[in-house]
Formats: sequence, structure tokens, C-alpha cells
Amino acid sequence: MFRATADQPDEHRPSAAHAGGACPTVRVWDPVVRLSHWALVAAVTVAAVTGLLADASWIDVHVGAGAAMAGLVAARVVWGFLGPGSARFTGFVVGPGAVLTHLRELRAGTAGRHLGHNPLGAAMVLALLAIAAGLAVTGLVALGGVLKAGPLAFATGYADGRAALAVHELLAYGLLALIALHVAGVVFESRRSRENLGRAMLTGRKPARPGDHVPAARPARPVAAAALSLGILGVAAAAIGALTDRPALGVPTAAPDPAYAQECAACHVAYHPSLLPRASWSALFDGLGDHFGEDAGLDPATTARLRTWVLANAAEAYDTKAANRLRAVEPAAPFSITETRFWRRTHADIPGTVFAGPAVVSKGNCEACHADARAGRFYPGNIHIPSPAPTEARP
Repeated sequence: MFRATADQPDEHRPSAAHAGGACPTVRVWDPVVRLSHWALVAAVTVAAVTGLLADASWIDVHVGAGAAMAGLVAARVVWGFLGPGSARFTGFVVGPGAVLTHLRELRAGTAGRHLGHNPLGAAMVLALLAIAAGLAVTGLVALGGVLKAGPLAFATGYADGRAALAVHELLAYGLLALIALHVAGVVFESRRSRENLGRAMLTGRKPARPGDHVPAARPARPVAAAALSLGILGVAAAAIGALTDRPALGVPTAAPDPAYAQECAACHVAYHPSLLPRASWSALFDGLGDHFGEDAGLDPATTARLRTWVLANAAEAYDTKAANRLRAVEPAAPFSITETRFWRRTHADIPGTVFAGPAVVSKGNCEACHADARAGRFYPGNIHIPSPAPTEARP
């Protein structure tokens, strides 16, 4: 029978046997471990759904879930050094040799039962924490480089952001694969040890049995852990706030020429210059006398000033996602943003009735859906797609 000893911590002291002679239970997982575990499950679920299934307008929820995930990982790492025995890394982390030995014992049917994480479970915990941390880092880089938002936008170019996004996506699928293996491992170990490990992570308690591998006793230091976690959170929040306020790399902050909006917006949407390359803008200004069938000519001084401003802020001068992707115009339509492959692909899921509706009217009305279209930013969180036009009832 499992016996408590004088130096055994309260977390591993058996409870009184249940009525009917049931085995006593011991507390294995403390509230911090259980809470962080299920909170991390929730954060990963939200991040996965908003990142893989939802549309781009859910980006702020995705970023929030990622930030929560990063905070939970940091807190779990702190608790891994300052928590009680079963929570501490020293209580369950082992080397590759011990993992291989455990695998051989499982195959031979001689593996013992661990009150805490067994060697395979310990390796899974480290892998999950590492990939979650990698997702947070690559997500920040991608956010800064591709969307020009967040604390790293001031130092991250679009190309670096795209590379980080590719790694971020690989890590996301890797995390889902590890989660599937983790669940399969929990099911396998539950059957092998004849206990419900999922319930144990809810209650924190497991049956006490002879021959269990019991984690070494370690006193928890909750005050130190809370102080360190709050300190990390405070420093991170201050750094994020200070860095986010810095201008994004590759996004000029010069004020637009008021004459551009006045002259161009009088007839159509005044597109931000970064949405077309310099060659297209030069051709447009050269043909103002026959501007899509109309004479849009201006006085020479205004024309020269606007040409200079537009060319200085054309797609080649910006490092936003829109500027990078819209530099490659269709040769047959060098002035049409909506004819580019990038525009057609990113708008392929929007019904034509949306563009025909009274709130949009045409595909070229970017401002109808993008609140920051005039600034050339096109941040996904600023997207609001109006309701489609009603269809006529058939007789």
C-alpha cells in the first residue's frame, strides 16, 4: 500500500480511502498547473480557429489569443522552477536515454507508473511549450513585417515578415500534430494504467498505488513565482507599448498633398500612391488629357507637384503588404488594381452582390470595406464588409 512518510509534502499525501475500500488518492497537479493547462488549451483553440478557419478580419482576436498563449507559457516556465515537486522541471524532465528506456519498457510491458509526467509525457510538455513560444515569436515578426503592426513593426521588413509567417504556419500545423499525439498518449496511458488522466488534470488527484514513481519533494514558492511573473508581464507590456508607438519600417509618415485628394477624389476614389508602381503613375500623368475618356488636365504647376509627390510615394517607396503585392500590375491593365492577381485572389470569396450593393457600388471602392484604405495600410482588423445587395425574387 502507498504510505505517506514524514518528509512527504502535502501534495503527495494519500487521502483517506473512499467508502467500499477504494484506493486512496493523492494530489499530483496543483491549481496553477491545472489552470494554466486548461487556459492554454482555450488560447490555442481560439488561435487555431481564428488563424486557420476564420477570415482575416479576426486578426485582432487571433493576436490576443497568441498573446495569452505566450503569457501562459511564460507563467508555466516560472512555475516550472518555483512550483511544487510535480510541477518543477527537475521533477519530471529527463534525458533522451531515459525516454528510450521508457519506450523499451512500454514495449516489453514492464514500464512503471508515474504519479507525475512519465518520460514521454515530459518530452511532450517541453515540445509543446517550445512550439508555443516559437509561435509567439514568429507571430510577432510576421505581424510587424507583413501587417506593419505590433512592437516589431519598426524593425521588420515585409520579406522578413513573410518568411516568419511561413515558419509560423509550419509551427501551427506542428502544434496541432503534437496535440493529436498528446491526446493519443493520454488515452493510451489512461488505458494502460487503468485511470482517467483527463479527469486527473481537472481534479488534480490520482490513485495512490504501490511502486509509483513519485516526484521528489520540493516546496512551492508562490510569492516569488507571482512576483517574477508580474515583473515579466510588466516589463513586456511596457516594452510592447513603447515599441508599438514607433513608426513602422517602410511606411513613410509624410502628410499627403491636399491637392491630390481635392483633384482626384472629385471624380473617383483617391487611391493611395503606394497601390501602383511608378511606371503606372507616370503613364497616368502623361495621359491626363485623355483620362479614361475624360480631360483631367491640370495647370502645369499643380501637375508637376502632384507627379512628384505621387512618384515619391508609389509602391516602390512603401514596404506594406499592399505595396509589395500590387507592384506587379497586369500589362493589359496597368492602371487597374482590381485586375491584379493579388486583388482577385484575396477577394475571391466575396460575393459579387457585395460589390453591386449600394454601400460599395464598384470593386474599386476600397474605402467601403477598408477603414484605412486612404493611408494605404489595409490592416485586416479594419475590414468591415457591408451586406450584399438583395437579390430579386424570381417569379
